[in-house]
Amino acid sequence: MNETENRIEKTKFSYKRAVSYSIGQIADIASYQAFTFLTFTFYFAVVKIPIGLIVVGFIIWSIWNSFNDTFIGYLSDRTHTRWGRRFPWIMVSLIPIAIIMFLLFTPPVSIGITDPTMNFTYFIIIIIVFELFFTMYDINYTSLYPEIFITEEERAKGNNVRQLFAIVGLLAAFLLPGMFISSYTEPKPGEYPTYGIVVAIIVIIAGLLFLILSPKGRTEFRKDYKGAPNFFNTLKYSFKNKSFMRYIPAEIANWFCFGMIPVMAPLYGEFILGFEDPFMISLLLGVSFLSAGLFMTVLWKPVVQKIGPRKSWLISMTIWIITLIPLFFLGPGMEVVAFIIFFLVGIGLAGSLYIIDIIIADIVDEDEVKTGTRREGGYYGVNIFFQRFATVFVFLIIGPVFLIANWSEFDPSIIPDFELRSLMVIYPVIALVIAIIAIYFYPLDGKYLKQIKEQRDEIHQEKKSKI
Repeated sequence: MNETENRIEKTKFSYKRAVSYSIGQIADIASYQAFTFLTFTFYFAVVKIPIGLIVVGFIIWSIWNSFNDTFIGYLSDRTHTRWGRRFPWIMVSLIPIAIIMFLLFTPPVSIGITDPTMNFTYFIIIIIVFELFFTMYDINYTSLYPEIFITEEERAKGNNVRQLFAIVGLLAAFLLPGMFISSYTEPKPGEYPTYGIVVAIIVIIAGLLFLILSPKGRTEFRKDYKGAPNFFNTLKYSFKNKSFMRYIPAEIANWFCFGMIPVMAPLYGEFILGFEDPFMISLLLGVSFLSAGLFMTVLWKPVVQKIGPRKSWLISMTIWIITLIPLFFLGPGMEVVAFIIFFLVGIGLAGSLYIIDIIIADIVDEDEVKTGTRREGGYYGVNIFFQRFATVFVFLIIGPVFLIANWSEFDPSIIPDFELRSLMVIYPVIALVIAIIAIYFYPLDGKYLKQIKEQRDEIHQEKKSKI
């Protein structure tokens, strides 16, 4: 830590502060990953919406997101209340997210209305409303991270704690469904809604604890709302930032993998691995994320501190590719091997989970050095906009692949073997190769990154001296 950091950071890193902030990650991850993991399988296999209409629904959803994410990020940066810029948005969004987690799994067909148009319309409306309130929570929660944890040391330690809580949220999203749902493709009535209620309770408890316990941000940033650019300048500054735009392809590719693997896991586990118990399918993903939690602490934290986030991310994505490839060759009777491989997949997965937020925090620092204002909300808004495009790419690929395999409508008598294997392995590997190429040209590394951090610290010292 340089001398400027020592002067401006009068308080040492606090694990209590890190834990109180990280509790909010459970609500964030549990809700979104439950949405990612089961929405496709539920509406395709259970509600029986044709794959073409599901793709159309997610395209409409993405068009909505192109406005929703960036605009909420812009509004967040310009918000000024006695609770700060971010907390009012989190307060407003928490209860609606919980309610929607139940409504997500109660379409008209659940009460006997089988009209395809009504169920498709409900599908579009519910995913758009979910995205509206989730974005309110996610952008503002995530934007607090670089405000609360300023120095590189704080961010590394704080991110480590935060990602451990993220694992709790992931386990809630991936393990709990198998405890309440007897079959992901042929469930008994009420099983999916019951799981939705359980996730809703988790979201409310974790969210309320976060609101009560979490630090509210630092005083030196409370006047930054005055210097926040207007909506169109927010977009312009984000798109003109070379570091941000070179990070975005890698971020999309990683979120494509975060999306594709959980979405395909229920069908891959049932039709390729031959698992009859849905809990075993959930446990596969659970093993990966438990592994990720382990390797964040014992591997990626020291590696990032030693060689920096850029080089670490390149290594982690390479490992991720290597460990994904064996999944293409698995089949029935290879349960033990499957669990071993999913555990190893967690090594590369851990690197991306750990490093992405450190990278975006560095980009916000660079922008602050150039503009004098911290604009986390704007950057995270545009960032989430691109994340949602990753989800669209997932379904734009799944749709044609299923159509080629004659799976336009769910039919358990047809097993599209190669297609399910390729969606689980080949397409994520291609995405990760693209990400590696993008991050190879990412500029925030080495001496330049060190220079940015020193200039950032001088700006913070000047702001503190004016309080």
